[in-house]
Amino acid sequence: MKKLLLIIVGIVVLFVLIIGILAWSFKKYVNKEDPNYIVQFIKENIRNENVSLSINFNGQEWVEVNEKKKLPLASTVKIIVAIEYAQQAAEGKIDPAQEISLEELNTFYVPKTDGGAHEAWIAQLNKGQETINVPLSEVANGMIAFSSNANTEYLMNVLGFENINRVPESLGISKHDPLYPIVSVLFVTSQLMNEKNLTQEEALEALKSMDLSEYRNRAMEIHKKWLSHPPTNQEKEQLLKMMSMDFQKIWSDRLPGSTTEDYISIMEKLNSKEYYNKKIHTYLDPVMEQLMKNPANQEFLVHVGRKGGSTAFILTNTMYATDKEGNKTELAFFSNDLNRLEQAKLSRNLNGFQLKFLTNAEFRTYVREELSNL
Repeated sequence: MKKLLLIIVGIVVLFVLIIGILAWSFKKYVNKEDPNYIVQFIKENIRNENVSLSINFNGQEWVEVNEKKKLPLASTVKIIVAIEYAQQAAEGKIDPAQEISLEELNTFYVPKTDGGAHEAWIAQLNKGQETINVPLSEVANGMIAFSSNANTEYLMNVLGFENINRVPESLGISKHDPLYPIVSVLFVTSQLMNEKNLTQEEALEALKSMDLSEYRNRAMEIHKKWLSHPPTNQEKEQLLKMMSMDFQKIWSDRLPGSTTEDYISIMEKLNSKEYYNKKIHTYLDPVMEQLMKNPANQEFLVHVGRKGGSTAFILTNTMYATDKEGNKTELAFFSNDLNRLEQAKLSRNLNGFQLKFLTNAEFRTYVREELSNL
């Protein structure tokens, strides 16, 4: 009996050791910095059409991979909201200095649905003391720098959805999906359950077959109701219990989409500083060019702007930069249907890929040669 017990203990110890080694190996693999991974991932997945990349360098189309393939944008779409914010600020339609109550803003916050973005923004505001009000400009800052969904939906309401959805057309973009309330839409499933007396599983099936226009319209209905009767904490907690991976996949797939071809053109316009007038850039640049706060970037860049987005299945990123030698770079990378490992590896290496492209001429050539004529 004692011998059997020792054998069992030995097996358990060995099993735990193997799991530990595998976990360590996985973590080491994920955390290893390898900008080349982005190139390899694209080469391996180009036929699946779940990845697209557009890069321009000094006015040349450096790389074009699946550039016309529409993919969901996740939080990268917030660039459109930022542009409309800057335009209305420049025209005097809104006052960036207007004080906004955090209590009012927080009604749009659903905990654990934005990767901690909103809470991180609040923590940065507080800095040891409680903040009660913030200027509207800081709401826009939190939308881009921290990717707060609550700030985004609040700004969408202030700016007007019709105004926001005219921005892509004004930029000469025709393949961009309409923007809709990104927080309110989370409650469409609950609405279906209450309205049609469905189970959660039945509501998810109904959601899968729902027309996109109805989906967006329902999101707008919930948003309008939210303004006077926001969800209770209990309703928000109930939502979290329903957020299975199936739920998240449906939500992720139906996020507004566009192409890297479209977003590279937006990056070009923002990088040129000529498409929009100086007054608009007075409000837009402080929001979009958060990276210029970093002294290391100030050493070699005149300006740089970036915005990315992610869900459990999506990773997107857009960037524009002009260095002190006058080199101009624009980049748009979209990916979808990622597994956990791909998501982790891409997230780990995308920043390094961009930095190396900006600073290393040999790497730029390598990227172009590897991804041309695929």
